[in-house]
Amino acid sequence: MKRTIEIMDTTLRDGEQTSGVSFSASEKLTLAKLLLDELKVDRIEVASARVSDGELEAVKQITSWAKSQKYLDRIEVLTFVDRGVSLEWMKKAGAKVQNLLTKGSLNHLTHQLKKTPKQHFNAIQKVIEQAKKQRIQTNVYLEDWSNGMRNSKEYVFEFLDFLATQPIKRVLLPDTLGVITYKETYDFISEIVERYPKMHFDFHGHNDYDLGVANAMEAIKAGCHGLHLTVNGMGERAGNAPMASAIAVINDFLPEVKINVNEKALFKVSKLVSAFTGVGIPSNKPIVGDSVFTQTAGIHADGDSKNNLYFSDLMPERFGRKRKYALGKMSGKANIQKNLQELGLTLNDDELKKVTARIIELGDKKERVTKEDLPYIISDVLDTDFQQKVFVKSYVLTHSKGLKPSTTLSLEINGKVYEEIGSGDGQYDAFMNALRKIYSSQKIELPSLVDYAVRIPPGSNSDALCETIITWEDADGKEFISRGLDSDQTVSAIKATEKMLNII
Repeated sequence: MKRTIEIMDTTLRDGEQTSGVSFSASEKLTLAKLLLDELKVDRIEVASARVSDGELEAVKQITSWAKSQKYLDRIEVLTFVDRGVSLEWMKKAGAKVQNLLTKGSLNHLTHQLKKTPKQHFNAIQKVIEQAKKQRIQTNVYLEDWSNGMRNSKEYVFEFLDFLATQPIKRVLLPDTLGVITYKETYDFISEIVERYPKMHFDFHGHNDYDLGVANAMEAIKAGCHGLHLTVNGMGERAGNAPMASAIAVINDFLPEVKINVNEKALFKVSKLVSAFTGVGIPSNKPIVGDSVFTQTAGIHADGDSKNNLYFSDLMPERFGRKRKYALGKMSGKANIQKNLQELGLTLNDDELKKVTARIIELGDKKERVTKEDLPYIISDVLDTDFQQKVFVKSYVLTHSKGLKPSTTLSLEINGKVYEEIGSGDGQYDAFMNALRKIYSSQKIELPSLVDYAVRIPPGSNSDALCETIITWEDADGKEFISRGLDSDQTVSAIKATEKMLNII
């Protein structure tokens, strides 16, 4: 029988300790629903008690929804040994599970609380008793547990001996400063699990040495019963053990255990957390980074065509993604052929050689080349019949203080000119609204704009050329990119949009 490991997501609590990050109540509720209903984690830690009125309102909304779904026992709140003040806060919030923060090292106890172990245990016992009377379930965090095991193991065991007598459900073991190695993680947890076989232990890893996933893996091997993870590795300093990587590692390397997490939802949740927090996902971040399923070297694309030589168990389809083949100076013919296949285009060997040479030339100039650029490159290099069919002929952009921006647009499609007026929240929004009117009259649905990025060369001035990169999603859920370049930001966005119109 496989052993089930509980996955507790603490993005909404510990993840919110990322510098500059604060979730609104509606964002917390949206993510809580997504984490439990789609990602299917077992539990979520959603807040710290007593933080703010906004935090109280967020937890109220989450517990109200959770109660209607019978999820209330899966919603957890960080509380403190504060003579019941946190419990009163929880009562107002409607929460039923507290994660009580206590001192897991003698160093923290002595210098921060200035108490003896007996005094600390007595205060903890009173909080647990109060919680039981209020029908609140208790889990206990041993803050700085990893340093406690290194430097004051006798104290940790004295503490666990005490907790073994208490009506609690779980003991939560945090590597608060992210300082232990995977060998220590295995040794410490093995010793504890063997000594207290009837107790439930969760491991809560931080990532200061980039060992969060390795430590999570060793914690499971050592017999722990649960893991605490965050989406995108959000958290204080270097963050917590990242959800996506840990889930992939468990599924691929620990066949003796099972988890309930839905891999296919990892990318979707990751993108939403990034959008809500404004914290970008590094393009090379395992599982969820934009480029991690992109082959760049031509030899790799060639190998993929010959018995999938460069494939591993980390197939993008597991995570609702697709493999891509980058175009640039490292591209070989195989990369370009893969992209041509997706576009439904065919070139002979001589034509392919010419297009490859042009793409390498553009790559040497540090210019980005995308699949959607290929028809334009082919047209330029081979002088083919590929013709631009949509032209932004003319436009008037107005922006006056106190009035909504507006656009008058003249657009040519297949030789016929259309004119429309639109208003919006900004000049580009007004342009898009005028454009939608034209396409709506043709009963053509435009793709959705899903990302909009603007950049200028580092060290430039206000007159610099501006590149606008827009990511679009069509009705089938496929994403593609178009780019525009101009010294005016709005004009560069319009140029990128004109490219999109010709692509579709």
